[in-house]
Amino acid sequence: MTEIDPIYAHVLSRIKPSEDEKVRLDQLAKNIISRINAIGESEGFDIRGILVGSSARGTWISGEHDLDIFIMFPPDVERDYLEEKGLYVARKIAMQGESFEERYAEHPYIHAIYDGFEVDLVPAFNVKSGADIRSAVDRTPFHNFYVSSRIKGSEDEVILLKQFQKGIGVYGSELKTRGFSGFLVELLIIHYGIFENVLKAACHWKAGISIDLEKHGTLIHRDPLVMIDPTDPARNVAAALSLDNFCIFIDKACEFLEKPDEKYFKVQIPKPLDDDEFRKIINERGSSLFAIVFKVPDIVEDVLFPQLHKLEESVCEVLEKYDFRIFNSAVWANENAIVLLELESAKLPMIKKHTGPNVWAKEFALSFKKKYTNSRTFSNIFIQNGKYMVEIPRKYSSARKLIESELFKCGLGKHLALSIKKEFQVIENEELLNIRNEDWRKFLRGFFEK
Repeated sequence: MTEIDPIYAHVLSRIKPSEDEKVRLDQLAKNIISRINAIGESEGFDIRGILVGSSARGTWISGEHDLDIFIMFPPDVERDYLEEKGLYVARKIAMQGESFEERYAEHPYIHAIYDGFEVDLVPAFNVKSGADIRSAVDRTPFHNFYVSSRIKGSEDEVILLKQFQKGIGVYGSELKTRGFSGFLVELLIIHYGIFENVLKAACHWKAGISIDLEKHGTLIHRDPLVMIDPTDPARNVAAALSLDNFCIFIDKACEFLEKPDEKYFKVQIPKPLDDDEFRKIINERGSSLFAIVFKVPDIVEDVLFPQLHKLEESVCEVLEKYDFRIFNSAVWANENAIVLLELESAKLPMIKKHTGPNVWAKEFALSFKKKYTNSRTFSNIFIQNGKYMVEIPRKYSSARKLIESELFKCGLGKHLALSIKKEFQVIENEELLNIRNEDWRKFLRGFFEK
């Protein structure tokens, strides 16, 4: 036994589902699937229910009471038929649970709370191969078959890797997190064999590393990590993984192997930042904080967060265009969506040195001199380092005024644009304390402490 084995044993004792949990999950899944099949028979729908995801493969973590149950339709039915009848069946099932809501991905599905489990009831086409998929979810049953046939005996290795990634904050492929998906974790274990081997391999990874289990990839991907989908040669399973999360995993894998510690498997939940702590931090940093605040549109997170990140990048570009230096930026969403920006300074001098052409570039030089000779400037045109120069007023010396004036010219995304056009506000420094939300305060602490 090595010094690392007791750590693994203790972590597994915490995160491995108990026999009682397994029985409850299995019974609920069988009950829901039998009801789906019964509804199909009684109402003449050619459908069947199947369990997919980590709960079907025994790679789920204790306490994660999630079930993914697909309602499989023949591949030749129309999409409208699948959506209408699929939702009809899903609602009939969900009505016997505690609550449910309709959600949208590529097509609508039902998310229900059922006997304390979160259950996604998803209509899908029962296609013959991954090459025949008609919607993104259709490949999931093929993932299920591929992993189930290869993961037996390695379930503990999968949940160790999942928990390690949860502990360091890089687990979850949703576009809010941009981390490792459960399927990607399973494929890494299939490829490297055990949890520890994945960490050892990661210490030698570089951006662009490619793994192709079936040696069948057909496209070149330019992502930090490329894991060719074993059921779809054109797809990268790791496409959602951000460069930063890829690098965090490498860094923490090497740290852990050098000095093993159970802390890497423990999810760190930041304490909410209180008012006094916030004031102390911004006073010590001496920077300026801005937040663009607006109502969250009625869309799923995987649609919302790409648009938020697009807006974040676009606002940063505009600020930099007008000479404001950005230290940090991030996005957050609950009832409100927030783009948070930390700037070196909220104000710039009204004066700006504007560089013109070289003196010997006659055509451009004449145009420059004509433009600024009778314009409002802080100086006459002068020559410095062989170029014409002039000191002019800035269009924006206030970051707040710039954001408020130029926001609608930024990349908003269609859903955010509608929400922002209704109402938005730009708040600064201590005004951020008016947002009295505990999750927001936890997010603020994480923003400063990284």
